[in-house]
Amino acid sequence: MYFDTNIKFLRKRKKRTQDEVAGQLQMKRSTLSGYENSVAQPGLEILLQFSDYYKIAVDTLLKVDLSGLSETQLRQLEQGEDIFIRGGNLRVLATTVNTDNRENIELVPVKAQAGYTNGFSDPEYINELQAFRLPFLSEEKKYRTFQLRGDSMLPIPARAWVTGEYIADWKTLKTGEACVVLTMEEGVVFKIIENRLEQEGVLLLYSLNPLYEPYEIHVNDIREIWRFVHFISHEIPDPVIPENQLVRTVAGLKQEMERLKMRLPGNGKES
Repeated sequence: MYFDTNIKFLRKRKKRTQDEVAGQLQMKRSTLSGYENSVAQPGLEILLQFSDYYKIAVDTLLKVDLSGLSETQLRQLEQGEDIFIRGGNLRVLATTVNTDNRENIELVPVKAQAGYTNGFSDPEYINELQAFRLPFLSEEKKYRTFQLRGDSMLPIPARAWVTGEYIADWKTLKTGEACVVLTMEEGVVFKIIENRLEQEGVLLLYSLNPLYEPYEIHVNDIREIWRFVHFISHEIPDPVIPENQLVRTVAGLKQEMERLKMRLPGNGKES
């Protein structure tokens, strides 16, 4: 049981004194100290008080060592994503941390993506991935980098490394955002999303390459979503030609075609 260490950990995490917490729970400071040091054992009513105060289920306070969770997992709990409160559909993110207990950015290369589709929630599998850190990214968010393949994401070059921010609440995604989406059928894909989760329970996925048709994916088929942050590539993306330059280019091609036609035999010009 972890109740004593958990309530002490949560209090310090929220930077509150024993006097402050005891006052909120309407108990003596010495009583709270007894619970935190395992001198006294709480009854059911006290357990429920702590559960209501920290917004974490009693089972979690008793059975889960909160100090062993990553920052992302702790934030999930604090935002109400508690498996014992919400049921078995909680998406618990497997993650790794460095020696300073700061979260890494794990790398998922193309050759690892088949395994990632099945092992994305397995801490042992995630722990085997290479990891790095980028100092300019927020310490308050969780990131992962995926190497993507195919031409559906052009003008981003194939085999570019795309970094995404982990999104726990998919309903917060805005239509038009680019995301790495993990599904059990297609694995890892990089798409622009149209969020229809509230109305229809689906996302409509668009490729950056307009040659590919958009398609729907049901929420039950989605495993993870990572909002696009940046990409790294050794190739320069194909340039987007400005409209006025495109017009001049087309006009120049037409003129060249006319000159070629005039030189063809039978047009009254030298060949």
